[in-house]
Amino acid sequence: MKALNAIKVSGREVLPLVEGGKGISVSTGESSGAWAAANAVGTFSGVNADSYDANGKLIVQEYKGKTRQERHNELIEFAIQGGVAQAIKAHEVSGGNGRIHVNVLWEMGGAESILQGILEKTKGIVHGVTCGAGMPYHVAEIAARYNIFYYPIVSSARAFRALWLRSYHKFRDLLGGVVYEDPWLAGGHNGLSNSENPESPENPYPRVLALRKFMRENGIGEIPIIVAGGVWWLSEWEDWIDNKELGPICFQFGTRPLLTKESPVLEAWKDRLLNLKKGDVYLNRFSPTGFYSSAVRNAFLQELKERSERQISYSVEKTDTHTSEFRTGPVGKPIYVSPEDLIRAKEWIAAGFDRPLRTPDDTIIFVTSERAGEILKDQMACMGCLSSCLFSNWAQNEAGTTGRKPDPRSFCIQKTLQNISHDNGVEDQLMFAGHNAYRFASDPFYANGFIPTTRELIERIKTGY
Repeated sequence: MKALNAIKVSGREVLPLVEGGKGISVSTGESSGAWAAANAVGTFSGVNADSYDANGKLIVQEYKGKTRQERHNELIEFAIQGGVAQAIKAHEVSGGNGRIHVNVLWEMGGAESILQGILEKTKGIVHGVTCGAGMPYHVAEIAARYNIFYYPIVSSARAFRALWLRSYHKFRDLLGGVVYEDPWLAGGHNGLSNSENPESPENPYPRVLALRKFMRENGIGEIPIIVAGGVWWLSEWEDWIDNKELGPICFQFGTRPLLTKESPVLEAWKDRLLNLKKGDVYLNRFSPTGFYSSAVRNAFLQELKERSERQISYSVEKTDTHTSEFRTGPVGKPIYVSPEDLIRAKEWIAAGFDRPLRTPDDTIIFVTSERAGEILKDQMACMGCLSSCLFSNWAQNEAGTTGRKPDPRSFCIQKTLQNISHDNGVEDQLMFAGHNAYRFASDPFYANGFIPTTRELIERIKTGY
């Protein structure tokens, strides 16, 4: 295994190892500070991070506003407070070593306000901002305002080209690096385009090489590319290290840091990760963002899958195919379905899935009365955690809506991520993970359920394994 040479990240020579930022209360100041303390790059999440009162007690994020906009404003305040709290903790734990980055999602609700609110109160202790989930054109301008480095997350050279031509070329001096996140292997939300087949993963080497080629053509060829998604043993990436064709490369680890002493995830979550099998991480499209995402197969995802399978199309008037009357709603208003679908609908109702719910796509799904009540309650409680939400139809615009019906095939992502982060089980919540997570079970480093400290993990990574 080649030695890992230090590389300049956010103004300092550090190990070319980066902790991947993971959402709500998962990448914390404790974990990111530990990565920085080991002279690597730690990344805490700026997505509704936890904050604490004067006694160090967790502040529960309860929303009291009567309208979505009022609750959205509360969410922004919670997020800023939490981000600042985690940045301070990361700085304390780091001992002034390494680099500390904040990760935000461009498609999260209030992204610009939250990022600026965090950076305003953390000057000198946050060294960079990583940002993906969308096309973050304005992140460069915000980073420049606070004189810190920015790291866009992209899944192709084409995506970076669009960002560069529209905005980033004006702020080239603070472009600290480009994160290439493999859209087939990364955990959480993935940047698959409509032209890419989710069932046909592509070799990352030519994709990263295309990115480097564009960077060289525009005079930024020596800025690091941070490779994310699918990185486990560096011995498997040895030909990427000191590769003149690829240029300077850093490696980002998102899944492996979940199993460390500093990781805040539930013990049940850690136990589940230690026992995953290949294929247990599922690339799905249930997210209210509209993006593909990768998460562990469990009861939560299974229920969503079955919800969509109990689905039929309908018309408000008879058509050549929709000839059978079917009555829905409290007043029994008629709609029309095919004769075959009418039979299926009656079978689902007889099995207890007696509440039909309309989707924005002229279909209806069938759920239990209990599940229907939960779905409607969650939609009503929306606090605008996304810039645009399929599930609730919230949008961060003057109208406060996407203009489409809420989609009951999706879910409240804020609710489930808060639940899994704060001791509310793992089987019935969304559990993000990268597609290599099954390797915990066979990697000898984790034999007999061993969970390392962050420093032990980084020392192990340096050996190539």
